[in-house]
Amino acid sequence: MDKDRIEGAFKQAKGAVKDSVGKLTGDTKMQAEGKADKVEGKVQNTVGGIKDAAKGNQP
Repeated sequence: MDKDRIEGAFKQAKGAVKDSVGKLTGDTKMQAEGKADKVEGKVQNTVGGIKDAAKGNQP
């Protein structure tokens, strides 16, 4: 598994926590940061998946 996939999954989880805490506390800045972290993590996870697929296709 590519390290980008692991880091991406971590960022998604961290973003979900920030988003939830921001909602609970009414902190819109934290909520926005959480949503941004989730998107960044999803992109990084996708990049890692592409790298894994490319490695699997090589002899």
